[in-house]
Amino acid sequence: MALVQLTISALPAHVRTARLMATAVARRAGVAESALDEIRLAVGEACSRAVEAHRVHCPGRPIQLDLIDSADTTRGAGASPGTPAERASHNGKAAQRFEVVVFDRAPAKEPATAFEDPAAGLDIADGAPSDGVSGLSPDVGLAVILGLADEVSIEPHEDGTVVRMSWPLGKSDPDADSELVG
Repeated sequence: MALVQLTISALPAHVRTARLMATAVARRAGVAESALDEIRLAVGEACSRAVEAHRVHCPGRPIQLDLIDSADTTRGAGASPGTPAERASHNGKAAQRFEVVVFDRAPAKEPATAFEDPAAGLDIADGAPSDGVSGLSPDVGLAVILGLADEVSIEPHEDGTVVRMSWPLGKSDPDADSELVG
C-alpha cells in the first residue's frame, strides 16, 4: 500500500492543491483517465466542505488528506489504531482501489439527519446570505460526492467528519474496450 498524506490549512486556495495532488496520485496509481475528472471534482467538494467548516469552527486546525493507491487492506505488523494503515482498510475488499480520505476536525452538527430529507439541503429564502455563500447546505456537497465517487463513506463524529471516497484501479476504460463492428 502506497500512501501520500497531505495536510492543508483551512484556506480556499489550498483546495486546488489538494485536487491537483489527488489527480496526480490517481493517475500514477493507474486509475482510468475517464475517472480523473470525477476524482478532481469529488476531492474539491470534500475539501471545500472541510475548509468552510474549519473556517467557522476551528480556523487554526489543519485538514488532512490520505491518498492511498493500493488495495492491500491488510493491517501491517505493529500498526496501531488510528494509523493510516488502519484508516485505509475501511472497505475490507481485495479489489484494487484508489482511495481518498479527507479528515476535518470541525464538529459535526447533526450526523443522523444528513440525507433523511431531500429538501433539507436547500435554503429557499429570497436573496443570498451576507457572506456571499449561495444558500445551499454543506450537505449538498456531500450529495455531489456521492454521485462522483464509486464508493463513499461519510462518518460524522463529535471531533470532525471523515469522508472516504474510492475508485477502482485499472487503466482500461470499459467503454473504450468495445469496438464498433460495422
